Amino acid sequence: MTLAQATDLHRMSAVDLLALAAEIRAFLVDNVRTTGGHLGPNLGAVELTIALHRVFSSPRDLLLFDTGHQAYVHKLLTGRAGDFAALRQAGGMSGYPSRTESPHDVIENSHASTALSYADGLAKAFELRDRPERRVVAVVGDGALTGGMTWEALNNLAAATRPVVIALNDNGRSYAPTVGGLAAHLTRLRAGEAEPNLFTALGFAYLGPVDGHDVRALEETFRFAAALGRPVVVHCVTEKGKGYPPAEEDEADRMHAVGPAASAGGRSWTSVFADAIAEIGADRPDVVCLTAAMALPTGLGRFAERFPDRVFDVGIAEQHAVTSAAGLAMGGFHPVVAIYSTFLSRAFDQILMDVALHRLGVTFVLDRAGVTGPDGASHHGMWDASVLPVVPGLRLAAPRDPATLREALHAAVEVTDAPTVLRYPKATVGPDIPAVRRTDGYDVLREGPGAPVLLVAVGPLAPACLAAAEELARHDVRAMVVDPLWTAPLHTALVRLAADFQLVLTVEDTTATGAMGGRLAQALEHTRVATFALPAAFLAHASRTEILKAHGLDASGIATTVLKRLKVV
Repeated sequence: MTLAQATDLHRMSAVDLLALAAEIRAFLVDNVRTTGGHLGPNLGAVELTIALHRVFSSPRDLLLFDTGHQAYVHKLLTGRAGDFAALRQAGGMSGYPSRTESPHDVIENSHASTALSYADGLAKAFELRDRPERRVVAVVGDGALTGGMTWEALNNLAAATRPVVIALNDNGRSYAPTVGGLAAHLTRLRAGEAEPNLFTALGFAYLGPVDGHDVRALEETFRFAAALGRPVVVHCVTEKGKGYPPAEEDEADRMHAVGPAASAGGRSWTSVFADAIAEIGADRPDVVCLTAAMALPTGLGRFAERFPDRVFDVGIAEQHAVTSAAGLAMGGFHPVVAIYSTFLSRAFDQILMDVALHRLGVTFVLDRAGVTGPDGASHHGMWDASVLPVVPGLRLAAPRDPATLREALHAAVEVTDAPTVLRYPKATVGPDIPAVRRTDGYDVLREGPGAPVLLVAVGPLAPACLAAAEELARHDVRAMVVDPLWTAPLHTALVRLAADFQLVLTVEDTTATGAMGGRLAQALEHTRVATFALPAAFLAHASRTEILKAHGLDASGIATTVLKRLKVV
């Protein structure tokens, strides 16, 4: 049996299915270890996905994955094995379900806890259109159940009779082991100790627990679930990293995600933060840290080792994390919320109303800010620096190097009456870039006496701006380069400086709409300021370097933009 024949699952014998599962695991290990991607979650979902495709008929029946990083096996079973060589590469296959790739991919979700709400809406649509033959199945990880949206959806699904099948993929983990009272309840369910359980109490039918690596048992249970014609939870117990010893033995995250085999080394921005926050924690017993199921990916591992009682993993619950941090601030602590930039967008209301309105000192450290790269549109952190400046009192820093990251973090935790934000990318951090001189409001990175051009370098784009200034000099165009470090609120000293230049170009790793350049132009009330940033669009996956270059945010692109705009001026 080969993967090429895997699209005709219904003709396979039990022996064939065992061979297929083994072949899929070998294929995933070989390919994902080469290209990079989510390995552990997919190794644990092999038999579960095979059973779903044998019972349900995609795309007539809709298979929704929460989150989408566990959909690699689904892609294999829908004829995309040949696309894995370019997984998560420019022009290649997405690491998540993608509607442009296949009619079998319904939702492009990489933000957790959403599938049940999609399922609720789709089931309503099929009912209104009298399409009972179309069934809705949501594959939901136990980690996703820790998010509030899941419970809003369960509340609505349980109150109806629409036949939604929830395949609970319970491997006891999101990135790390799942936390909270729900995790404890699922543990009791796995041991057969909870009756009635939380799901039946809400009104769902409950089937399980089922061995999530037994195709025959899964298939029988799913057929029974589909025949019930009502909302049902099928509790599938799986093992993350199943069948690959290095993943099974990885206690941290079971090889949740792996980098490409040829990926470059070097120190990351995350590791700089990890050292800095641990040092602050030693000096400041009032500093506590929160994370939404990602303590290690966001750099809190060292802090947690040294101060385990001062780290709070709230599960995949960003909104709760922010307001819980507000409560800690009210109680006399200074919370540091470490979170991916893209996920902070889920908690904007809490930042605005629960933190800023109450004038509370909470620091947000945004990893994966700006262009993220291979994870694609849903993971680019290109919104925070354009949206957050509207929050009254909020201060936003974009460090350019390790030294300014440490400096900004120390300054942020000293603020007691407003939210503070630090943002940095998923990338290797370069060496420190010393300022030629420092003045209140900005660092001068390159002097430019009499220069017609001012380049305002925001955060990690400082090296590209300095290189662009060198290239402009070869065209006999002088340029001064400054770094404001704190991009919000806009410092009056930067406004005064910019007023003296023929052309001011802010270079930013964020969406142009709402970026610092627009605020600077508004303050100057003239059109000599241009924002050079990312478009208001969902950018496809590629490497960070490729995406920045494609949008002109490298040295050559910046220099070319300056020369073109000088001609216009």
